[in-house]
Amino acid sequence: MARKCSTSSRRDTERGTVDRTRNSRSPSFRFIQNQIGIAIGMIVLIMYDDTCRFLAEHFSSDFASWLLGTCVTLTELKPSELSLDPIRADALILLQSDDDILHIEFQTVPRNTIPFRMLDYRVRSYRKYPNKNMRQVVIYLKQTGSELVYQTSFTMERTRHEFEVIRLWEQPASLFLEYPGLIPFAALGDTIDIEATLRQAAQRIDQVADPVTKANLVAASGILAGLRLEDEVIYRILQRDIMQESTVYRSIARDERREEKRSIALNFLRDGFSVEAVSHGTGLSIEEVQQLQQQLDATSH
Repeated sequence: MARKCSTSSRRDTERGTVDRTRNSRSPSFRFIQNQIGIAIGMIVLIMYDDTCRFLAEHFSSDFASWLLGTCVTLTELKPSELSLDPIRADALILLQSDDDILHIEFQTVPRNTIPFRMLDYRVRSYRKYPNKNMRQVVIYLKQTGSELVYQTSFTMERTRHEFEVIRLWEQPASLFLEYPGLIPFAALGDTIDIEATLRQAAQRIDQVADPVTKANLVAASGILAGLRLEDEVIYRILQRDIMQESTVYRSIARDERREEKRSIALNFLRDGFSVEAVSHGTGLSIEEVQQLQQQLDATSH
């Protein structure tokens, strides 16, 4: 009896393996894998975007010193104030003082739509604040051979609009160590030894007195260093527990989980799944899925 049971069990196991193999080759299984892959890709980009946005908003005076050449505290300018819908997947930063507007676009992946976006934001800003100067800077985080990272203007018939571009890998890493809010970019700068530069960044962060600020800078440094270093190396240099307890890290983790659900929901809606089915499968509320469906309907017309 024991032998028969063993044989039966083996057959069941083999049958289960075959079934799983067949399922892994099925269109529905491949479709789900594809959607998860897309969602993960979006989440990775959003993680870097959110980190850059956090730094610019919480260390605006450091960014002003770097990009405007003057130490002034800037306040956030909401895209909605310029009749712009916020674009979640882009690290769009709009900061302002009494005299200036600083428009920063952080980009991990080059896009050919950037030049027009810069013109669009400039015109909308001028309509709202005609007497304010505007500095527009596209900051590329990750080195690439794409020609798009060298585009500094938008041209259309008799219209020409220019903006600035900064490729971090061409900037001296030492520059970013001069300002607390820029330290996390040091590992992305021009350096012979990336690990040594990250250690320097960690040493500079250790000099920050406020524990909350220190934790956020450690987390931001670790996240951005991920564009050039393996996690094992990063955690060996930076304190992982401090990173995970930081405000920026926890905020990004929440955004990641939510964005993953939204990305998967959008892809399911595009493929004709019902609102109820998408809500059940992703955990989003019916109202949230309906809003996503409305966005898809609006862009399809």
